[in-house]
Amino acid sequence: MDFLAVNWLAIVLATVASMALGAVWYGVLSKQWMAASGRTREDIDPKDFMPYVWSVIVQLVMAYFLAVLTPPLAGAMTIGHGLQIAFLMWLGFVLTSMILNHRYQGRPWSLTVIDSGYILAALLVQGLVLGLFG
Repeated sequence: MDFLAVNWLAIVLATVASMALGAVWYGVLSKQWMAASGRTREDIDPKDFMPYVWSVIVQLVMAYFLAVLTPPLAGAMTIGHGLQIAFLMWLGFVLTSMILNHRYQGRPWSLTVIDSGYILAALLVQGLVLGLFG
C-alpha cells in the first residue's frame, strides 16, 4: 500500500468542507453544546485559536485515512464507497470511543449525540468529496 499515492487536493477540499460543516453544526447547536458540556460563553476565550488549529489537523488526518483506507476496503474510491467506509469508521471507532469516554467522564448523552453526530456528518462529507475526485 502506497501511503502517499492519494489525491491531496481532494483531501484538502474534504478537510475544508468538514470544517465548514463544523462551523454551521456548532453555530446552530452552540447553546445545546455549551449546556451539555457545562460551559458558558465566559469560559470560551475568543483569542484562543489553538482549538481551530487542532481541528484542521485532525480533520486533515481523518480525510487522509479515509482516502487511504477506502480503496483497499471497498475496491475503489467512489462516492458510495466513500460514504460507506466513512459510516463504518464512525460506527466502529468514533462512536464507540466517544461513548466510552463520555460515560467515564459522566458527560450527558446529549453531548455524545451532538459531538458524534458532527463527526458522522464530517466523515460523510469527506467521503462524498473524496468520492467525487475518485
